[in-house]
Amino acid sequence: MSNGTSASLAIPERMGAALLDIAGQAGGIAIMAGQILRRAMPWKIDRYEFFRNMYRMGVKSLPILAATAFFVGAIMVIQAAPLVIRYNARSFVGWSAIYTTFREIGPLLMALMFNGRVGANNTAELGTMAVTEQLDALRALAIDPITYLVVPRAISIVIILTCLCVIGDFLAIVGAMGMASFMLDVDWKLFLNSALPKLEMWDFAVGVIKAFLFGIMIALNSCYFGLSTDGGAPGVGRAVNRSVVAAASGVFIADYLSTFILN
Repeated sequence: MSNGTSASLAIPERMGAALLDIAGQAGGIAIMAGQILRRAMPWKIDRYEFFRNMYRMGVKSLPILAATAFFVGAIMVIQAAPLVIRYNARSFVGWSAIYTTFREIGPLLMALMFNGRVGANNTAELGTMAVTEQLDALRALAIDPITYLVVPRAISIVIILTCLCVIGDFLAIVGAMGMASFMLDVDWKLFLNSALPKLEMWDFAVGVIKAFLFGIMIALNSCYFGLSTDGGAPGVGRAVNRSVVAAASGVFIADYLSTFILN
């Protein structure tokens, strides 16, 4: 009886501990956001670190994200092809592909891929600096790690993901257009003419706004979990895992709220 009672009490205790942990992480991320905003002045940003991160995170991420966007566009048409053929809805292929890419598929998939590549790497780098006391060395030299390391990385992540989302949108459309021509005999003129009259600039803007918000989520989570790493090399692995999961969760929450508000 006592064992059963202990087991029943253990579940609420674990749930409470998990909720406290989540609340602590949310509070830490909020504090991190305030610190970044307070230090994000153009004349205070280390320009070398900023442009180095822009190149390392952006240019080197472009090939894999471009390939992902292209094939996602093609896959959308492959999935829709049986229904398009059954109902002879070729005139709707272009509109449906471009609309869903602009508003949802483009920014969401770009963010998840970017989180797996750049967010995880950013957490690992900052976490390694934390456990090897490099951050303490910077503080000993009167260099603020937030100003020197975090702010350039956070701004770079937000700018790069927004730009990559725009590039990915158009590559996804190219992939969808090519597959529509191959599978459904829909040429590029019919593809575009079925979409452009029905689309508004707001449809494109919604995706850009979402990418901006997703970039903020990835930047805050990757930097927070990186700086709060402890426990040596195993701690870095745990920090990367928690960062990727938390950032992905934040992306989905931001996606839900922004979709609800912007529609």
